[in-house]
Amino acid sequence: MIAHVILFTPRAELPDAARQDLLADLATAAATIPSVRRFRVGARVKHGLPGYEQVMATNYAYAAIIEFDDLDGLKAYLAHPAHNAIGGHFTASAERSLAYDYVLDDLPVGR
Repeated sequence: MIAHVILFTPRAELPDAARQDLLADLATAAATIPSVRRFRVGARVKHGLPGYEQVMATNYAYAAIIEFDDLDGLKAYLAHPAHNAIGGHFTASAERSLAYDYVLDDLPVGR
């Protein structure tokens, strides 16, 4: 499985309408790009444990994680017009952002 991981913080002065447009375009991408297997977006959780959060030099308020079966699926996503709409929002609205791609394997967990 391939995970496309985005960390981002919107500009503080970003209008609510622009935030809603970004969320709408994320939902459109999740629903219309065939190679997307899972699309999750969420806000950062802070828990206050000493020595953990304090070592993070840069705060990213949100994460988006998009999963694909394989590298071809990621490439199809990146070339899709719905992805271009998302990219335009991030360029215009993010104070800071990162995007990385990873090959992930499931490991057994004990329960």
